[in-house]
Amino acid sequence: MANEKILLIGACGQIGAELTLALRSIYGDAQVVAADIKDPAPEIKEGGPFVHLNVLDAVGYAEILATHNITQIYNLAAMLSATGERYPLKAWDLNMNGLLNTLELSLIHGIHKVYWPSSIAVFGPTTPRIRTPQVTVMEPDTIYGISKQAGERLCEWYYQKKKVDVRSIRYPGIISYKTEPGGGTTDYAVDIYFQAKRAGKYTCFLEAGTKLPMMYMPDAIRATIELMEAPADSLTVRSSYNLDAMSFSPEEVAKSIQQELPSFAIDYAPDFRQQIANSWPESIDDSVARKDWGWQHRFDLPSMTKDMLANVQ
Repeated sequence: MANEKILLIGACGQIGAELTLALRSIYGDAQVVAADIKDPAPEIKEGGPFVHLNVLDAVGYAEILATHNITQIYNLAAMLSATGERYPLKAWDLNMNGLLNTLELSLIHGIHKVYWPSSIAVFGPTTPRIRTPQVTVMEPDTIYGISKQAGERLCEWYYQKKKVDVRSIRYPGIISYKTEPGGGTTDYAVDIYFQAKRAGKYTCFLEAGTKLPMMYMPDAIRATIELMEAPADSLTVRSSYNLDAMSFSPEEVAKSIQQELPSFAIDYAPDFRQQIANSWPESIDDSVARKDWGWQHRFDLPSMTKDMLANVQ
């Protein structure tokens, strides 16, 4: 483990920032090189090596792999669903060519393992919405979802044809108190906690009954690391694993907040993100992940709400 040298791209993002810190606590600060196009928070920059990297710059990317003797790559650089609908060509370029650079350079530089996240956005209006199976109809209707679906096929191809040990999770909505929302359709479930503490009320951009799969950040980080540490021969999925913890609607999360903050109020002003949410599953069947690498979630809605409200600044 000590010999591994990890490059984590997207270290300034919602998941990337927390994953960087978690990996440094396991592998050692010097063994995890954080990378992003943006300037990082002090705890990322001062806690270990940091490099500026545009994942679309294959030459700069290759130089970093060689200079730092990288053995594992986590590529989390992506444009998310709501932002991607505003800038579709930029989203496609970043999401697809960033992945292609990662897979090609992994091949050239003999990278041991690659992690690339997918999303529940790969599913679409024709997908079964309740306990969505691991293998099912996938007809996404957002640029983000289309790019993630294409990315899953690329990952599987590079594993089957080129033996690149690439691993992936289809993240549900991820909720964290450490970083504010970053342009996703499930981001209401982060913002609602911030606004509960700041203003005591929240206007939701989704309708009251819109149920979506969600996960608390500590579970998402643990799942990612557990998948990357699982023996290669135990993994039966090389596209991307379904992952689940809980499903809830804005109304249900508001009620859980009211258990802690009785005066909290919510109202609703649905926007274009409602249409995106309507095309996604309500709940996920992640039995394959549970069988293959022993995945178990730890947080449900009440325990997450308590922890969020205790920690949101």
